[in-house]
Amino acid sequence: MSPFELDARLARDSDLVTVLGLCQLRILNDSRWPWLMLVPQRPGISEIFDLTPLDQTMLTFETNLVAEALKRVTGAKKINVGALGNVVSQLHVHVVARNEGDANWPGPIWGHGSAVPYDEDKKRTFLAALDQAL
Repeated sequence: MSPFELDARLARDSDLVTVLGLCQLRILNDSRWPWLMLVPQRPGISEIFDLTPLDQTMLTFETNLVAEALKRVTGAKKINVGALGNVVSQLHVHVVARNEGDANWPGPIWGHGSAVPYDEDKKRTFLAALDQAL
């Protein structure tokens, strides 16, 4: 079995926050939304059903853990969770905090405008709060 390698596009568009039991937790480089991503550290996986039953359970647990922490930290009206993979087939799960009035509310975040990089101080503050919530 080959070792896990993060898709270059996911690496380019996000930064590692921490490693959970199964997944890398990453933050997307777009400050328009509090936007996190979970990437199961398993090689050659493109669908949730490709994971073992135990890994599927771990992914569900870690997704819920991150989603709940993100909602607590942001006070978001809605947490969006999605595993699309139409552009990058490597399995990854987006966890995004949404609020009325945010960029493109209530529409989808994908394909809307251009990414706005984080101010590094705001990013550090956000990640510290997320770490506490996790």
